[in-house]
Amino acid sequence: MLSIELGLLYILLGSFVGFMAGLLGIGGSGILVPLLVLIFRCQGVGVDNVVHLALGTSLACMIISSTASVHAHAFRGTIVWKVFYGMAPGIIVGAFLATFIAARVNSSYFAEFFALFMALIAVQMFLNWQPKASPKPAKLRGLFLAGTGIGSISAIAAVGGGFLTVTYLSYKNVDMKKAIGTSAAIGFSIAIAGTVGYMISGWSKTSSDPYTFGFIYVPAFLVISIASSIAAPYGASCSHSLPEVHLKKIFAVISLVLSIKMLFSVVQF
Repeated sequence: MLSIELGLLYILLGSFVGFMAGLLGIGGSGILVPLLVLIFRCQGVGVDNVVHLALGTSLACMIISSTASVHAHAFRGTIVWKVFYGMAPGIIVGAFLATFIAARVNSSYFAEFFALFMALIAVQMFLNWQPKASPKPAKLRGLFLAGTGIGSISAIAAVGGGFLTVTYLSYKNVDMKKAIGTSAAIGFSIAIAGTVGYMISGWSKTSSDPYTFGFIYVPAFLVISIASSIAAPYGASCSHSLPEVHLKKIFAVISLVLSIKMLFSVVQF
């Protein structure tokens, strides 16, 4: 049974992640995954499954949190549906298959990959780096291959879908606002495919654990999703009055520090 203390902790975590997602327009998995690892370890989850459970639960939370974002971008007309339909099949294939590979890999390797990937995102946020646009337009084959790679990496790290998608679409000369809107729709696809994959691939490994569906811990998913959905609009309303550039740097530092903390809690040096 979910204790009151643990429930309050999930509410605080969901509220913080939702507020930051609304404030900065980025996913909160950089913070959510390492904190879930630490909480699950305190709950007694073994090292072998703890990162997988955090990744799967985080992707499940993304389904709820990204729904409102997709709706808002679709209403504003900032989703390039032709690009989305070109990338979506690759996203689904890559994310779904990656979860089955992930289920057979030791958690310590995922902790290392997550920490390194967060370091890459942190550097990008600090430098505000964007690739130079390519004169060649995106073709269907390229969109599929890019989607497969982005879906695979995002399912393994539960972060980076937006970062990689916006970077790729900017390189393909897509307007930044439309790149961000299209990225939101693609992030929703990643969340769906990754969640289903982690549910199926982790079913046999967590069948005896209470309140789990594969690598999804249901109490955390429900509480965090509800709290983040409530908090996200407040973050969005504050985004116009706070210095986004500095906040993104702070967010990057926090995410990186938590990732390193997660790394030390999982990997045996």
